[in-house]
Amino acid sequence: MTPCVRLTLLFLYSVAIFSGSATAVAASQPFSAVLPSTQQDEPAHGDNEEVERVLVQATRSGRIADDQPIRVEVVNREEIQEKAAMRPGNISMLVAETGGVRVQTTSPALGSANIRLQGMDGRYTQLLADGLPLYGNQAASIGLLQIPPTDLGQVEIIKGSASSLYGGSALGGVINLVSRRPGDELTGEALLNLTSRDGQDLTTYTEAPLSKTVNGSVTAGAHYQHATDIDNDGWIDLPGYERYTVRPRLFWEGEQGQNLYATAGFMTENRTGGTLAANTVDNSRPFTQNQDSERLDAGLVFDAPATDTITFHSRASAMAQQHDHLYGADEDRDQHESYLIESSLAGYDNKSDWVVGVAYQADIYQSDRYAQFDYTYDVPGLFGQLNYAVNSKLSASYSARLDKHSEYGTQFSPRISLLYRPGQFTVRGSYGKGYYAPTPFVEEIEAAGLARLADIGELQAEQADTASIDITYAVGNIETSVTLFGSNVENKTQLEAFSSAGSDAPDRVRLVNAPGESQIRGSELLFRYYWYDVKLTASYLYLDATEARRAAAGRQEIALTPTHSAGLVAMWEQHGRFTAGFEAYYTGSQRVNDNPYITQTNPYWHLGLMGEITAGNTSWFINLENLLDVKQSDEHPLLLPTQAASGQWTTDIWSRNDGFIVNAGVRVTFAGG
Repeated sequence: MTPCVRLTLLFLYSVAIFSGSATAVAASQPFSAVLPSTQQDEPAHGDNEEVERVLVQATRSGRIADDQPIRVEVVNREEIQEKAAMRPGNISMLVAETGGVRVQTTSPALGSANIRLQGMDGRYTQLLADGLPLYGNQAASIGLLQIPPTDLGQVEIIKGSASSLYGGSALGGVINLVSRRPGDELTGEALLNLTSRDGQDLTTYTEAPLSKTVNGSVTAGAHYQHATDIDNDGWIDLPGYERYTVRPRLFWEGEQGQNLYATAGFMTENRTGGTLAANTVDNSRPFTQNQDSERLDAGLVFDAPATDTITFHSRASAMAQQHDHLYGADEDRDQHESYLIESSLAGYDNKSDWVVGVAYQADIYQSDRYAQFDYTYDVPGLFGQLNYAVNSKLSASYSARLDKHSEYGTQFSPRISLLYRPGQFTVRGSYGKGYYAPTPFVEEIEAAGLARLADIGELQAEQADTASIDITYAVGNIETSVTLFGSNVENKTQLEAFSSAGSDAPDRVRLVNAPGESQIRGSELLFRYYWYDVKLTASYLYLDATEARRAAAGRQEIALTPTHSAGLVAMWEQHGRFTAGFEAYYTGSQRVNDNPYITQTNPYWHLGLMGEITAGNTSWFINLENLLDVKQSDEHPLLLPTQAASGQWTTDIWSRNDGFIVNAGVRVTFAGG
């Protein structure tokens, strides 16, 4: 039975289950859309009589986004549904189309990727689920591609150091995936997606009240991609994978104002890349690159009123993830574990709200073959936050965290943010300091493995200062904003190639702290216009990102960081009837490292079209991605003439590698009593 047939049968089986539960009341009770976890009013864009007000969790204060001194960008449920129709298997497209956010492919063999915020390295971005590090305190790059967006209510993005809120893993910012909150009736959704590159996705979501005080939801997915060599060079350009996920959630509300949220998740995936059968690298030998993954996680969040104005909060999570790696002839099995337990008190009065708490985090890595790189980081910490309204126009947020890292000692991370709102303008300013605890897993090691990495010597914690000022102007159906930002990173860890004894060329790498500072200066421009059912969004990002040269005086551009990038998205939507969209994204020239073919890339455009038609509880969608058929292999070969010192056989990915692709499918929703 082919994967396509298997998923189709599973989809029909899911439809039958949902239909059996909901048919009895569907005829007399129309489907009621599931609202995000936040309270909001649907904006009437034609006359602007109502204003959307979205609560956010990522700042710990639980304030409405517009009232936060810390800038939080929110992707709402409507946008999540649009992107789920474009890429239902993972959240990469969902976050990539936010200004200042870049999803960077880190392994051309396995297709893994991480998230860069305002030009900072992806390892500095903390990925959370309902405020919990369910994907690890330092999430592996492949994890981004293993999270379906089906059960998300909204996504919250904080750019710039958030170490004062979440510790060393949030040096560059935070992305918080907020789940949908179940309503008071049984509802469900199933989505089937097929692609022109022999890929299939099936995702399902169900929510229901379980008792008067307990609601629950469960999401599950099955995803398949056939390994595909698009440019016929014998190397797999689209890695093959087969992945299954499931995540139940429970929500309990007590009579005295208590709230308990609990979740558990399981994911298993087999992923294949490298050379196709009977093909070789360097005209000598095959190089298969596989990764089999299993992840099990659990988390809970509890809060209860202690007094009329003080609330007790507690949260905890645990994650264990096992990988079986194959890099050519090199095999390894490793395990990552992360743990969090945290308790805090929060209070408020007429002009302020505050949080103080204690936390303990642990991050553990163990390898069967390369035990010299094992590590265990224990990090107890204290944190606090104060939000204070000076007057009706000016408010401030102060936060700080003191961590005692078992390897890198005491680390202090402060942040201050200001909010000023004169009339139609909103002005935010922010400055923060943070740190990152180095691990062996910089991007090149995640792509090529540990076989060529020398034993790690003395390293210092990476340190960063980040600052930004943001000005937003909203009037009628128009919203514009400009953001100026900057960051300085010291002790940045990077790989340095060297020659082992008896070798004439570099064939090993070591991990070192880079000399000098990495400096990023930039600006974001955003324009939104609403005209009845049409929404236009235009964005532009400028980056001046430089670092000290490795073996010479002066500075150079940071690799894979385009100076100019821009986007335009036009969406026409009539709720319950249809959606049509066009998107155009421009990526400017970039410097590349260790690429024998070029040192500077050409700019390129990415164009896409999507459409969705809804009839009753069924929606049919189609998405045309990369209309210009842009492929990096059209510019130069992906394969290197000889293996890199790190062990990698390909150049870095600076463009697209999948060419023109079409996906289409159906989404069925159900509602019951």
